[in-house]
Amino acid sequence: MTITHRPAEQDVISSPVRKTAGWLRPGVALSLAFMSSACAVGPDYKAPNPHLDTFHSAAAVNARRAAPSPSLDAWWNGFHDPELVRIEQRVLSQNLDLAAALARVRQASGAAEAATARLLPTLDFAPEASANRMSRESLIGHVVRTTPGSHRDYRTYDVSGAASWEIDLFGGLRRGQEAARDEEQAAQAERLGERVTVAADAADAYFQIRGDQARLAVVEKQIAVDSHLLDLVRQRRASGVSNEREVAQAEALLQSARQNAPLIRIALEAQLNRLDVLMGAQPGAYAAELDARADIPAIPAIDGDTPAEMLRRRPDILAAERRLAASNARIGQALGDYYPRLSLSGALGFQSLNPQRLFTAPGFQAAGSGAIRWRIFDFGKIDAEVQQARGANAEALARYRLTVLHAAEDVENAFTTLVQSEQRTKELRIEVASLIRARDLSQQSFQAGVIPLTDVLDADRQLLDSQDQLALNRANAARAAVSSFRALGGGWPT
Repeated sequence: MTITHRPAEQDVISSPVRKTAGWLRPGVALSLAFMSSACAVGPDYKAPNPHLDTFHSAAAVNARRAAPSPSLDAWWNGFHDPELVRIEQRVLSQNLDLAAALARVRQASGAAEAATARLLPTLDFAPEASANRMSRESLIGHVVRTTPGSHRDYRTYDVSGAASWEIDLFGGLRRGQEAARDEEQAAQAERLGERVTVAADAADAYFQIRGDQARLAVVEKQIAVDSHLLDLVRQRRASGVSNEREVAQAEALLQSARQNAPLIRIALEAQLNRLDVLMGAQPGAYAAELDARADIPAIPAIDGDTPAEMLRRRPDILAAERRLAASNARIGQALGDYYPRLSLSGALGFQSLNPQRLFTAPGFQAAGSGAIRWRIFDFGKIDAEVQQARGANAEALARYRLTVLHAAEDVENAFTTLVQSEQRTKELRIEVASLIRARDLSQQSFQAGVIPLTDVLDADRQLLDSQDQLALNRANAARAAVSSFRALGGGWPT
């Protein structure tokens, strides 16, 4: 069935059939039957089917797999780090962003329930008792005061219930209910997206902490080596083998190593504070638990996955699709104002001036009415509302498509960063091993008087920089793995 409306447009509509209760009065049953067989205005929703080619970075990620990849539901277990697992459990139970997202789901759920309730009758029960004194100077008072036995003072008792019902003839209310349900599902998907985000943020902060601790350990070790070198130069100066310039150079090298430590401690403290806030605690609350340094765990295998699986798992894509569905239903809700609305209302109860005769046949009263409301002329207000709804739908479609493209971009970037970071880690390990040998040989040659101190200082400086870069890159590789899991939508049970 098709409904034509102002301006001339045609929309595909559905016609669900529902049963009515046998005890309803014939008029109400007829109205229900008409309503249930009527059509819902507006376009029926068809979910978009985005097409994505295979991720071009997936082959490189799959090639590095040496073991089965962990489940995306709880990918942090794949790092086999008990401290990380404990942090994730704490974050997912205490994070305040998740609490706020859950509250938004409750709001959306309430809105959906309210939209459903608008399809059903409303019943009010309002018993009332009143004491009154009539004015003798009023129109009625002039008549009553001439009647023998009349009284100015009287009481009334009223026990009645009233019901009202807007019959959804053309499905405008049903479209509103549909939109509210879609928005509730979008809020649920956004809550899952918040879960994915905070889980990844917690792991990112944790790996930065471990990386900063590793960098700090490198600096402390370098300080010890440079202190030993300074002592050696001073001994040579005391024996007349070295000179004051070499002592100053050794002192400068030691201070250069020492000045790196405060910068790393600043970064370390910032990540500890970030992690505490993610766990819903005041900064400093859990910092002591991470005082004991631990090595950065090995990166687990990651399944390259397919675009179809990513589309199914990414909560932001799911939320965008549900927002699109809701905007489609809002078009039908706006179009419903082109058509008349039928409302039924009635009241049943008892009223009496004497409480002893309240619940008697003469005290019974009843009323019923029906009304049609039709906006015939409103200076184009409905047209504007429909145009607004269609514009919102077009925007939601564009945002959905953009969300899909950004998701694919996240995956490609994360995969590339992971593969290249691991490759750089391998190269840095080889470089550090070579520089350690070069540094040791330089110190031996310097003690034998074969090379000047500047050669030792250069070898020492290069080694410090390489070791720092190795620690930093290992942390970045672990963070790239976290970004990969996040990009794939991991972190919630499907």
